[in-house]
Amino acid sequence: MRILFVATPHPESAWLFKALQESAHSLQRADDLRDGAFLAGQEAFDVIVVMSLDPGAYPALLAALPQFVEAGSGAAIVAVLGQSGAQERARALRAGADACFGQPYSFIEMHERMQALRRTSASRVSRDQPVATPTAMTLALNPHTRELMEGSRRVEVTRREYLLLECLMRQINAPVPRDQLIRYAWPEKEDVDPSSVNLVVSRLRRKLAQHLPEVRIETISRYGYQIAMTPR
Repeated sequence: MRILFVATPHPESAWLFKALQESAHSLQRADDLRDGAFLAGQEAFDVIVVMSLDPGAYPALLAALPQFVEAGSGAAIVAVLGQSGAQERARALRAGADACFGQPYSFIEMHERMQALRRTSASRVSRDQPVATPTAMTLALNPHTRELMEGSRRVEVTRREYLLLECLMRQINAPVPRDQLIRYAWPEKEDVDPSSVNLVVSRLRRKLAQHLPEVRIETISRYGYQIAMTPR
């Protein structure tokens, strides 16, 4: 998933950020609410996590949540609070959050809730899409095993390969700019050598050729890449 993480610097927010990174997600970080609301409108995110551990800052978070809902264009909004009661969490939900957690929270529960919210959003979108024919291929990524799946076939990939595939699969048979791929698959780096992108794409092409020859990563000259599938 592509996640926008909005939180002031704090050991607890640093821990949660790292935990989400290690769960094979692509993260963009903002250190304050204003910057976060701006970034939310700049690209498509699956989930926006807004974290505030100081009870004195809860009113500002509640006031900002409608901005994230509007700018996020369908992204799931997850509010994370410090010490809080049911009343504070209910206020966050009324302000626009799709889920709200307070300390002490379970990362496993939070992560599964994010996945559930994304599935719900994806199912709404799929209702408007044409129904696949029996011969059509259906690609999917398993975030738990870090595998690309098509029917009973499985391809194991690295974290970097997973993120690059996830970005490409958001637009099947459509070109994705190289700079967008870099932001998605290398979110922790300011500068990425183009050869690093070429290396990951080359590794993926070899794996696909061996296990899923109907799936190709095509180079779009002076633009980027796209993932394409040959019908069975």
